[in-house]
Amino acid sequence: MSKTAATPGSRSETLAKIRELTKQIDFCMLTTEVDGKLRSRPMSTNGEVEFDGDLWFFTYGKSHKVEEIEGEPHVNASFSDTKSHVYISMSGTAKLVRDREKIKELWRPSLKLWFPKGVDEPDIALIKVHVDFVEYWDNSKNWLAQTFEMTKALVTGTQPDLGENKKLAL
Repeated sequence: MSKTAATPGSRSETLAKIRELTKQIDFCMLTTEVDGKLRSRPMSTNGEVEFDGDLWFFTYGKSHKVEEIEGEPHVNASFSDTKSHVYISMSGTAKLVRDREKIKELWRPSLKLWFPKGVDEPDIALIKVHVDFVEYWDNSKNWLAQTFEMTKALVTGTQPDLGENKKLAL
């Protein structure tokens, strides 16, 4: 993969690409830290919410992950789509948000699976992750193109071009 860092002129293009990629991957693994140990759990970003530098997750305000975030707010969200070979890692600072208007704004009917009373769930809250660094790998070339690149690399002794790798500090 090419290792290109975002240049100042391409920042908006890179952010647009990150928006596009995160919309196609609904679930990520949200990693927190407690007592020096890392813990990850799957969380939905509600695919319809566009990434603008913040990630939003619905949660119960008294959950273990919230306790962990209150103790250590630095978190990581890792997205993975193994079928299209797209991977995203976002790190940032998390906090609990109990803003009822924001909860209503982000609410999706499918969330009733986890929050049966909907937005009226007494302990419903949001985890807001203010992302400060993103790295992504996009190798969504079709299978034939990937095979060609790997074969060419084996024959020529060069690195295969398996897609795009960019980093962006927000």
